[in-house]
Parts: sequence; C-alpha cells; structure tokens
Amino acid sequence: MPARMYFLGALLALLVPAVAGAWPVDMVLPLEAGKERFQKLAAVDWVEVEDASVATAEVLPGTNELLLTGQKEGRTLLLLFAEGRFAVWRLTVGNPPPEDVSSKLTSARKACPDLKATQGAERSLTATVKDASCRAALLEMLRTDAYVARELELTFEVPALQEQLSSVVAALQPLGLTANYSGAGLVVTGTASREDWHRALWELFRRSVGRVPLEDRVELKAPEPAAAVPDAGPAVQVEPPVEVEILSPPPKKPPRKKRGG
Repeated sequence: MPARMYFLGALLALLVPAVAGAWPVDMVLPLEAGKERFQKLAAVDWVEVEDASVATAEVLPGTNELLLTGQKEGRTLLLLFAEGRFAVWRLTVGNPPPEDVSSKLTSARKACPDLKATQGAERSLTATVKDASCRAALLEMLRTDAYVARELELTFEVPALQEQLSSVVAALQPLGLTANYSGAGLVVTGTASREDWHRALWELFRRSVGRVPLEDRVELKAPEPAAAVPDAGPAVQVEPPVEVEILSPPPKKPPRKKRGG
C-alpha cells in the first residue's frame, strides 16, 4: 500500500505556519513601488527577501511587525522564520506581466492523471504525486501564483517521496546538513552557520511540493570572533631633525704694509 502524506492548509493568513513552507507560497502580498506597508504577525524572528531590488522587508525592533517597501515592479519571495518554523510569501510589486498558468496546469494534468483543480473564489487542487515526472510538473505549475499552500491537498506515493528526499539531501550536503523522513515529517540535522541555515531553508522550499512538516535539529555555529588587528610592535620614536647653523668663514684681513726702506 502506498505511503500517503496529506498536506492541508488550514492556516491563518497572517501567522507564520506550524509547518515548513514548500511550493506554492503561503500567501501573495501586493505592494506598490516606492510605498511602505506594515504587516502585523503573531510571531517572527527574522525575515529574508530573495531579491531586494524588487522589495525589502525588515522586522521593526521590539515588535512582531514587518515594514515592507516596494522598490520596482516585479515579483520576489519573502522567507519568514519564527520559533523553529518558516513560511514563504510572494511579494508582488505593481503589475508585473501575467504568468503562463494554463499551459503549466495542462502539463501537470498529463503528468498527474488524477489531478483535480478548481479556479475562482474557492480555488483548490488535489493530486496523487506518484513519480518524479508528476512532481516536476507540479513544481513548475506551483511556482506561479495560481494557488497558495492552504488550497492544496496532495498524496505522495513512495517513489515520488524518495525522489524529493534525494533532491533535498543533495542540496543540504554541501552545507553540512542531512535530512530524512520520520513519519510524515522531515528531520534536518547537523551543524551550520546562520548563513548556511538560511540557505538550507530556501533549498527546502524550492525543492519540495506541498507542505513538509519540519523537525529542526540543526545546531547553529557561534559567530566567529572578529579578526584581531596585527600587533605592529612597540612604537618607534623618531627624533626631530637637528638644525645645524652653517657659519660663513670670517673675512680675510688685508696684508700689512712694511714701513721704510
């Protein structure tokens, strides 16, 4: 009997969700170029924007509020982390060109024969992810804004789940991390710098379809101390130059004249 994993998105839009993010995004947030938007969250430790030339985000000190600023027209992703959990939002600035959803949905239907998708006010997508080709087609389609995570219900069979795990492991190994499934959850272990852990979370999102409950067992390395300035040794005192006065030789006296004879 195939192993089945169900990912249901019954989440409040403004909370960092209790499970790890994966395609599609958790929500799409519109912004205007040159304007700021404040967004209140239940909890947030840090955020990171994929492309800061499109939009920027910062956590206001002492609050759980984000300051989002649109920079130029386009789309980018925002990763949010809180209490061992993360989510990913799409930030859409202005009116970027529409995405090609229909052809990607058609490809996904061919690769995943039981896929059912509805549009409109009550969007939803259900599918059985049987193999690598179905997973790849869903990844392409779910990278668009056609659906958000809470609108999906996916069932994974073992070959597709193993293929997804292999992709995640390949991305995490260079960062010194390992991953394996424990039940329906993905356990990530190892020791990494804070920068590499951020990279690992991006990789988990980009390589996964549907929600993947994350068990975070990563130990963060302590920041390396700042390099000490080399000791130049004792200071060498330089004596000021000695001024020497050069005296002109005394004038020569004229020879005395002899008297007489």
